[in-house]
Amino acid sequence: MKKVFDDKIFDKYDIFEGLEHEFNDCFFQNSDFSGALFDGTELIDCTFSNCNLSMAKFENALLNKVKFISCKVMGVDFSKCSKFLFTVSFENCVLNYSIFQKNDLRNTMFKKCTLHEASFLETNLISAKFVECELDRAIFDHSNLEKADFSTSRNYSFNPTINKMKNATFSMPDAVGLLSHLDINIVG
Repeated sequence: MKKVFDDKIFDKYDIFEGLEHEFNDCFFQNSDFSGALFDGTELIDCTFSNCNLSMAKFENALLNKVKFISCKVMGVDFSKCSKFLFTVSFENCVLNYSIFQKNDLRNTMFKKCTLHEASFLETNLISAKFVECELDRAIFDHSNLEKADFSTSRNYSFNPTINKMKNATFSMPDAVGLLSHLDINIVG
């Protein structure tokens, strides 16, 4: 039976399964959820701060207005989340190897995050902001990057011919990564 938790603070929470409950306006801090099963969980207006969510499972989980602050969120497949009301933001998080395939991330904030080898296949990133992010080997493929802001981020490299990029913002020298798919030499 699904329990409902409202306005609760969970400090050093370490339950790894049986989280298929509803959490409203809850704050999770200093908790280890690595490998946890959030399958079917409803998280609404919740914040995770200083938590480890690496390899957590979110199949059919509802994430609505969920903030991740200073969290380790490595290898999480957000494409398995419910698409209904999916809204997340990330600040100072490690999101290496995470998957956002086919998610609607319009207006999503990624601030000071590390996204090495993160996957954004067929992802809607209209007006998303990547502020001071590290995007080494992140994959953007058949994604909508219109009006997205990469101007303060580093090490991105993707093919502008297979992504929609109208009015996206980039800065030098990292904008050179937009030419890497051409197999050309650029000098000084």
